[in-house]
Amino acid sequence: MKTGRTFTLIAALMLGSLASSVTAQESANRVAADTDWAVFEGTDPKECWAVSAPKETVNTRGGQAVSVRRGDILLFVTFRPDQSVAGEVSFTGGYPFADGSTATLEVGGTTFELFTEGEYAWPATPADDQKIVTAMKRGSEAVVTARSARGTQTKDTFSLLGVTAMIEQAESNCAG
Repeated sequence: MKTGRTFTLIAALMLGSLASSVTAQESANRVAADTDWAVFEGTDPKECWAVSAPKETVNTRGGQAVSVRRGDILLFVTFRPDQSVAGEVSFTGGYPFADGSTATLEVGGTTFELFTEGEYAWPATPADDQKIVTAMKRGSEAVVTARSARGTQTKDTFSLLGVTAMIEQAESNCAG
């Protein structure tokens, strides 16, 4: 697993429940919001991330809809200037992913593979991150499909309204 990628998600979760913070009126580290996305900042080391919670979540097992308990479900785009990270895409599904599984992220008819470890998923390379960010800026929704360690298939649909402004804000806030 990439240490920097893990740090982003752990730091985000340690700063408080981001799912709650994204929708809360005020947050100590939320610096901007636009439609369905928000920007948060962390310090030491400096990092900025655009984040959104899904608009729709569907959980199935054996082809049947099931009710399951999940933690925070979030899609991130992160910037960490001290580590030369610019536009790193990550996803947390709120559950441990099935061992050895991958998740798929579909944006505008293009499907991207995300590698999983624990409760987190990422593209394989920074070049893949950039392809996804470009697609997200052009798209209207992103759909992440994955499988939990218990065999539940999950499909989380994220609105991309506001994503361009919030990615640009996060990048600008971490530029200097």
